[in-house]
Parts: sequence; C-alpha cells; structure tokens
Amino acid sequence: MSLLNPVLLPPKVKAYLSQGERFIKWDDETSIASPVILRVDPKGYYLYWTHQSKEMEFLDVTSIRDTRFGKFAKIPKSQKLREVFNMDFPDNHFLLKTFTVVSGPDMVGLTFHNFVSYKENVGKDWAEDVLALAKHPMTANASRSTFLDKILVKLKMQLSPEGKIPVKNFFQMFPADRKRVEAALSACHLAKGKNDAINPEDFPESVYKSFLMSLCPRPEIDEIFTSYHAKAKPYMTKEHLTKFINQKQRDPRLNSLLFPPARPEQVQALIDKYEPSGINVQRGQLSPEGMVWFLCGPENSVLAHDTLRIHQDMTQPLNHYFINSSHNTYLTAGQFSGPSSAEMYRQVLLSGCRCVELDCWKGKPPDEEPIITHGFTMTTDILFKEAVEAIAESAFKTSPYPVILSFENHVDSPRQQAKMAEYCRTMFGETLLTEPLENFPLKPGMPLPSPEDLRGKILIKNKKNQFSGPASPNKKPDGVSEGGFPSSVPVEEDTGWTAEDRTEVEEGEEEEEVEEEEEEESGNLDEEEIKKMQSDEGTAGLEVTAYEEMSSLVNYIQPTKFISFEFSAQKNRSYLVSSFTELKAYELLSKASMQFVDYNKRQMSRVYPKGTRMDSSNYMPQMFWNAGCQMVALNFQTMDLPMQQNMALFEFNGQSGYLLKHEFMRRQDKQFNPFSVDRIDVVVATTLSITVISGQFLSERSVRTYVEVELFGLPGDPKRRYRTKLSPTANSINPVWKEEPFIFEKILVPELASLRIAVMEEGGKFIGHRIIPINALHSGYHHLCLRSESNMPLTMPALFVFLEMKDYVPDTWADLTVALANPIKYFSAHDKKSVKLKEVTGSLPEKLFSGIPVASQSNGAPVSAGNGSTAPGTKAKEEATKEVAEPQTTSLEELRELKGVVKLQRRHEKELRELERRGARRWEELLQRGAAQLAELQDPAASCKLRPGKGSRKKRIVPCEETIVVPREVLEGPDPRVQDLKDRLEQELQQQGEEQYRSVLKRKEQHVTEQIAKMMELAREKQAAELKSFKETSETDTKEMKKKLEAKRLERIQAMTKVTTDKVAQERLKREINNSHIQEVVQAVKQMTETLERHQEKLEEKQTACLEQIQAMEKQFQEKALAEYEAKMKGLEAEVKESMRACFKACFPTEAEEKPERPCEASEESCPQEPLVNKTDTQESRL
Repeated sequence: MSLLNPVLLPPKVKAYLSQGERFIKWDDETSIASPVILRVDPKGYYLYWTHQSKEMEFLDVTSIRDTRFGKFAKIPKSQKLREVFNMDFPDNHFLLKTFTVVSGPDMVGLTFHNFVSYKENVGKDWAEDVLALAKHPMTANASRSTFLDKILVKLKMQLSPEGKIPVKNFFQMFPADRKRVEAALSACHLAKGKNDAINPEDFPESVYKSFLMSLCPRPEIDEIFTSYHAKAKPYMTKEHLTKFINQKQRDPRLNSLLFPPARPEQVQALIDKYEPSGINVQRGQLSPEGMVWFLCGPENSVLAHDTLRIHQDMTQPLNHYFINSSHNTYLTAGQFSGPSSAEMYRQVLLSGCRCVELDCWKGKPPDEEPIITHGFTMTTDILFKEAVEAIAESAFKTSPYPVILSFENHVDSPRQQAKMAEYCRTMFGETLLTEPLENFPLKPGMPLPSPEDLRGKILIKNKKNQFSGPASPNKKPDGVSEGGFPSSVPVEEDTGWTAEDRTEVEEGEEEEEVEEEEEEESGNLDEEEIKKMQSDEGTAGLEVTAYEEMSSLVNYIQPTKFISFEFSAQKNRSYLVSSFTELKAYELLSKASMQFVDYNKRQMSRVYPKGTRMDSSNYMPQMFWNAGCQMVALNFQTMDLPMQQNMALFEFNGQSGYLLKHEFMRRQDKQFNPFSVDRIDVVVATTLSITVISGQFLSERSVRTYVEVELFGLPGDPKRRYRTKLSPTANSINPVWKEEPFIFEKILVPELASLRIAVMEEGGKFIGHRIIPINALHSGYHHLCLRSESNMPLTMPALFVFLEMKDYVPDTWADLTVALANPIKYFSAHDKKSVKLKEVTGSLPEKLFSGIPVASQSNGAPVSAGNGSTAPGTKAKEEATKEVAEPQTTSLEELRELKGVVKLQRRHEKELRELERRGARRWEELLQRGAAQLAELQDPAASCKLRPGKGSRKKRIVPCEETIVVPREVLEGPDPRVQDLKDRLEQELQQQGEEQYRSVLKRKEQHVTEQIAKMMELAREKQAAELKSFKETSETDTKEMKKKLEAKRLERIQAMTKVTTDKVAQERLKREINNSHIQEVVQAVKQMTETLERHQEKLEEKQTACLEQIQAMEKQFQEKALAEYEAKMKGLEAEVKESMRACFKACFPTEAEEKPERPCEASEESCPQEPLVNKTDTQESRL
C-alpha cells in the first residue's frame, strides 16, 4: 500500500549540480556574454544562475522541456559573439563546451538559455543530469507539501543585498489578499512592512508552516480530525489514526491478505514525520496541524505512483497498444497560414509522442532539396533534412520505444525521393529499421513485433511499391491497396502476395485504369477545385508513387487503402495500416463498431483531423480509443481539451507513448461493443464518488470560484458534467464548498475512463485543471495539485477532495453484497427490523376485511380468499395453503450433488490416490535397498534383485534371478553391521511412514477446507437466487392483488351507475367507493407484507441453518481425519517390523541346507510392502 510505502521517491540532485559551475551565458539578440555561476538547489526545484552583480535568475525545473549540448545546442549567429568564443578559428572547441536549456509554458512559446563552460565536456554532464531531473515522474507529480516547500526555497534564495528576505516578496508570492498576509506575518511575530526584511534564521520551516496555517486555515480538515480523534482530547492517538487510514485512505477493493491494513506500529512512523510537537511524538499522538501536513504528504498522493512508471507488459504486438500520435507535426499555428518549424518535431517527441507526420513536397531548383509544408496553403516551408535531424536528436530522449514516421509523400521526383531515403539512412543510422525482424516476417497471419522487440528503432510509414522501375510520369496511382498493385517489374522481396490476390487484381484492372485517368485529370484542376476535393482528407489523397529507394525503407507500417472489414479479415495482414479522417472513422464506428474493434485487434489504424479544421482544433480522441484505434493523431500545437486529455493519459506508463489496451480489446475470442450499456465480459464496473471540499491559493485575485467535474469514457458511462456552486465569498485562498458528493454510478470500463476536475473563476476564466485515468486514482482524502492548459504543474493552486471508488453493484444485489460482506451484522440487523415490524403490525387481524380479495404466496401463484366471516373449513384450507406457500431452501444433500462439489471431490480423490501411490513406492524402494545391502554383506557379487511385476497397478516382488543362501550366523550372528543395517532401515521406514501419514492428514484437511468453502460459496449463490426469486414473486403477487382490487372497484362503479341516475348521488357514491377501495388496498398490502415477512424470515432461518450445518461439517471431518491419523501412527511400528520380517524371510531363507533350490519369492501375502496402499480408504476424502 503506497500510503505506508511510497513507490516513487523524489529525484536526487548530484553534488556537483548544487555546488555550481562557472559558465558564460550569452544571448544572440543582445550580443551580450556574461560570466555566471550555474547551480541547482539541493532539493532540485530550481535551476538558477548568479551574475557577477549578485543578481540571480531562476528557472523552475518543471518548465524545462529540453537540454542540448554539442552540435545540437544553439550556435551564436552574431559576429561579436563568434569573436568572443573564437569560433572562426579552426582549432576552437566550442562544441565541446556549449550547453542550451529550453524552457517554456507550451511547445510553441519557447525560450533558449545558452551557456558555454570554461572546461570541455562539462556541458554534456549538465545537460544529461538537468534533463533527468526535469523528466523524473515525481517532478511534475510531487506531493502538495513539496509544492509548498518550493515556495519556501524560493523565498530564502531571493535575498536582499543584506542577506535578508524582503517582505515585499511575500506580497508578490501571495497577491490575492495582502491583509491576510500581513496578519499571518504578525501571528508569527515577523515584520510585515512593505520595506521591511526578515532574517532567514528567523524563518525556518516550522515558522513557515505556522505562517501558512495562519494565512490559509483548514477548518474542513479540523472537522475530519474531530470525527476520529479521542473525545474531549485535542489529539489523535496512533490507534485512531490507524482506524482513519484503514477506513478512509485505503481502497475498499483491496484484498486484506495481499495488502494488509495499516498497523499502529507502522503509523507511528507517520506521526514521527508530520507531528510538529515533540511531546506528542513521544506519546504517539497527532495534533490537528500534524493532520494537515500528513494529508499534504507524498503518502496521500491522489495518484497510484506505480502507474507513472513503465508497469505494463511491453511484449505484446504493436497493434495491442494505444500510440501517442501527432498530425501535421511541423505546424506551430493554423493549418492555412503560419510558420512551420523543425523544433516542433523535437518538442512533440520530448512530450512522449511516438508517431509524427512529415508532409513531403518536391524542392525547387537549384538545390532541389525536399521540403516539408502543408500543400496548397500559406504555411512556411522547412527543409526535409532539418526535420530528420531534429527527429534523430530527440527520438529517444523521453521514451526508448519505437518511433513511427508517417510520410505523406508528394515528391514525384525519383532523384529527390532517393535523397530523402539517403538522409534517413545517414542520420538515423542503425536506429532505422530497414529489414523485418527474423521472427516476424511479413506474411499473412503473422503478428507484429512488440515495442520491446523494436526498442530504439525508427519505422517508416510510406506507400510501399511492391515493384521496381519508375512509374509513367503521367500516372500517379493512389498507393497499394490490400488487393491491388501497379503493373511493372517486381522488386525481389517477399511481399506475401498469393495467386488468389493476383487474380483479384487482374479482375480489377479496368477499375484501376479509370482511377488513374481521374488522377491524371486532377493535375489540370485549378486551386479551388483541389481545395474542395481535399476539404475532408486534406492532401492525403494526392500522394504519389513510392520509388524503390523509399519503398525499401518500409516494412511493418505499410499504408493501404481501406476496402472493407471483411476484406481485411480475409487477407489477415497485420502490417497493413489504413488511415481515416475523423468523419470516416466515426461513420465506420457508427455502422460497424464491433467489426472496427476486431479490425484493430488484428492490424493498426490511424485517425486524423478533417481538413476543414483550419484553426488546428482537435476532435475528442476518446470515441476512437473506445474502438481500439492505435494512432489517434492530434494537432499538438493546440492545447484544447482533446489535446489536454491526450497529454494527461500518455503521461502514465513511464511517458513511453504506448498504453496497453484492455484484454477484451486484444483477444480474438472476446467481443466488445463500444456502445454497449450492459456489463462487459471480464470487466468489473466501478462506482466513483467525488466530494469537492475546498481549494487553496486558487487565484492571484480575490474572486469567487467554482469547480467542474467531468467523466470521459464509453458512451454507456455516466456522461453528466457536475459543477459546484460559486464559493460563498470572493476568497481564492481557502474557499470551502459544502456540497453533496458527485457520483458516477456505473463506469463500465475503468481502464478506458478518465476524470477531469477543473477550477474556474466566476466569469468562466480558466484557473487550472487535472485529468487522471480512473485506474490511477486512490481512494480517500487527497490534495489535487492543478495543471495549466498545457499540462504544466502549477505551484500554488490545489483542491482538497474526497474520492471513494468501489465495485459497481446493482440495486437489486445491494442487500446481498452487504450480507456477504458481514453476514452476522446483516442478519442481526434484519432480525431487529423484523421484530420492529411485528410490533407495528401486531394489532392487525389475520383475516382480511369483508369483500377484499387476498393474494397469498402459494408456490408463486396468487390465491384469493372468500369474503366476510370465513368458515372453519375455509380457514383450515388457508392455513394449509400457507404451509405449502412456505419457500424452501436448497438442502445439504442437494448441495452435495451439485456439479461443482462433485467435480472437486473427484479431483481430491485423485490427488489422494496419487499421494498414496508415491508413498508406497518410496516404502518399497527402502525395503529393496535394505534387502540388497544385507545380501551384499554375505556376497558382494550377488544381490536379491527385487523389481515390480508388470501388468499390475500394485507393486509386487518377483523371484530373484538366482538363489541366495544366507547362513543364520549372518542374520542372527553378532555381526554389528547387520544389526546397524536393520536399525537404520527400520528407522527410515518409520520416518517414511510418519511423513506419509502426516502428508495425507494435511492433504485431507486441505481438501475438507476447500470443499466446505466451495459448498458455502454455492450455498450463498443459491440462497441469493432464492431471495431474489422470492422478492420478485412477492412483487408480482402484490401487483396482481392491486389489479384485482382495481377491477372490483370499476365493477362497483359500473353497477352503481346502472342503479342510480342522479349525478350528485353518483358522485357521492363514487367517492365512497374510492375511499373504500383505498382502505381495502392499504389493508391488503399490510396483510400481504406481514405474511411475506413471515415467509421470508422462515426462508432466511432455513438458509442460516444450512450454512451452520456446512460449517459444522468441517469440524466433524477434521476430527475424523485426525482420529484416523492417530490410529495409523499407533500401528505404524508394528507394520514396519512386520514388513521387514516378511521381506527378509522371503528373500533370505535361513534353512539353506534343507531347501537349496528354493527360489526367492515374495507374494503379496508374505511381503506386505504396501501397508499404506492396502489400508487406504479412498472414500475418506468424500464429505
């Protein structure tokens, strides 16, 4: 349990980073280079540098996106700076000294901090270790106490020239309410004037915590503390804290054996850590202030820390994962205009993305360098080789798992395509996968390799031409479909095409020619027509032929035109990938959702935004994740809600960019419908309850705030978005919301769902939010540290919430769940309820009023009684009916005959027989060995060879191959070796027998426990079904009775209208009939409730008695098994001696002179070598 044993520890700062290093910081814009000392604070919160003027600049480590050194670092362009660093001299070592830190609030607004060291290779160490600090999972997911500690560290580092903390820094740090800051400083006996300063020694951590408690009191935590601490005592003992942890902070779904609850001696360590009072620590007591810091600590993280590491199986086929994917990666703004940048490839890969897109177009003379741009738009160009260089640098900095380059290739020049292929081979080197792996050939039915198999590899997704030779310049085929290929000379490679495929292609040649003619005509279209044609797909439908150089780089990710799900299933080629616009994917998902899921089990699909999203907005990826689509590509430059969800989810599993899909989305034998609202096989639905309690330091202004809570998941999940009311006052430091919990009752697949909690100002302005997968949440009270729109951690804002997660139980099974969780408590409460009900209804008469039909329980069928005064015979008949109506429960004999119990008994019998056979075999081996050793004492060359006879399941000894005569002196003489041998053999047989009997006893006890548990399980299942059936039948009877009474009321009204024609009289009589009807229904329902209550009590008594009988059986059989064991142990010594005497007498006759030719025989009667087998009753294991 992470509460007591945190899985992840905070990053450690290396000593040389804290000590600092001398660098020269330079800026290209100002052409200024100044000496600085660069350091990292000992806790790893800030990278900061000090100028010669003692001025300090800070950089929050969480804002660092990348570090670079050598040729990848920034190079000065200013001539003045180049002269300063002697860069124009041939022997300069600038690249061995340079070091760049990249920071920014998002992927576009970046700042580059450039440093040059005085020594060589220093920058390399700094770049690697600073990036390791920034990428550590606990840097962004630190506890609330860590973020508060960051404020203290910064306050103590920003000192005045006199070495003191300026009070104005407090006002800058907590700007929401200056008066409250002054009051908090006064409460700590510190200076509060704007121009005052505080000595750092007067502001240790203990004073800082007191300052925070005064500035931001926590009355809501005091209420929690009061509900668990000792009455009339201002502290909580370690026993009380243990109870609080086990009841509130522990997940109720955890198994208590695998995950034991907290114990007081373990909790004492938490008190030692968080209690500010030393006296309370010695007494094992926790104060309210200690409770606050305990709830802020890493032990109470809202996240399951193990989910932040790589914890999923990375050896599954590639198509079994969701893959973090980008669309038009090079763009920094809109789709129609705006700059393109190679830097975006670095930032996207550093964020954990594993699939980036390159829109390649032909370069212009004279260089004819291929470029990357968004075709037919006003976006700027970047060189293809710059993008490849950026990818090569950053591909594996964040994740070691494979990167997929999705080429949209519009380069129709064989020369320029060859240049592209050469850049890939040269810059990627060995990381580029150019040939399929030996164990995963490109053949139908073969699975894709796993991310682990492709670790550190770059895969190319580009149209793969299966044939060599350049295509006709007038023809631009639309790539290779699963059933088609262009007609030219084939390349010598195994393409996996069959004769059947070729036949199908020949039949479709005419259609392909028509398509090619249409493509030819597309070259004559004007710009508007081209834009119209590509409004949905973009330029993806205008790709050109892939020539041999580029085709040779494509293997496991081969794009293909989608034909149908049936056709894909028939071909069964896992390496073929189809791309869909969001509209096309949604259409397929709406029409054939289950087929889409099955398609993604077999091969990969890629979904990308429609071409009309000119503002680079994104679609919600959840619907396509629900279908198992692997590459759901988004515009990473736009931090809207879809992108926020994508970044939040792929932060888990070590930010590897790969998330393993659920088992039912991978297994071929499972069916999954994303639109289902029913229970999904092998998945337990979850009920999530969240209470938003309070907030801390939410805004820099005094404003009213509110919180939104939203669930993303399957369409069948609860979709409601909850919202709290506005905070009562304009208090953004510690607002409290006293509202009921928000409940998401039935989350069908928790692994596919995520929770978003967002904080807004009164006018709707965004403050911060957090998106967390459901299966990564912890139950209990937690501080939720918020993130910015670009998923960057915010230091100050946080929410205090209470989360409760449990397995979903339908209302009809709620009582059963309570009964199974605590049967004694449940039945005790039920008995009390029954007694109370009898006291209330005890004065009611047994028989019903005159003229009221009665529906009593009689085997599930309603039985009507007579009217008025019931005759004695009728009364007796009713009593008899009641006797018959009493529900029956499953008897002990019926439970014994159930298939599950019988099957378990047979398996246990088989295990006992096998155990006894092994014991008998060991017994016989000991006897044989002893006889052979005794024979060797007389004649080492001769031995009595005892071997089991064939054709019999039981062991027996066949005659010896030659007769051995042993004189009486050898057997009975004074030879000590013979006696030692006998004693040793007797001891071994004794030990073997004891061991065998003990193992049999242990196995029988185990079998009894298992069989009793099985019977209890089946009995509870049967009894639950009986109770459910009884309640359903009761409800049916009640409804039937009401129908009959209603029919009678209508009959009386009709009869009255026939007799009376006066309207006033009719209305009066109608009211009387209705009043009488109401009384009759109420009385009938009461009577039925009383009767049914009695029957239910009897049924539950019978069920309880049956369970008690089963529990009593366990003790009886355990005692019986123990008695048999003791009896056998008493007779073991006699059995050992008898076995030795019989076998030695048979194999070594003492009267050799009288019967020299007598063979050595040992029949089953004379040599009982299997006392354990012969005396075993296999029926003892049956109950």
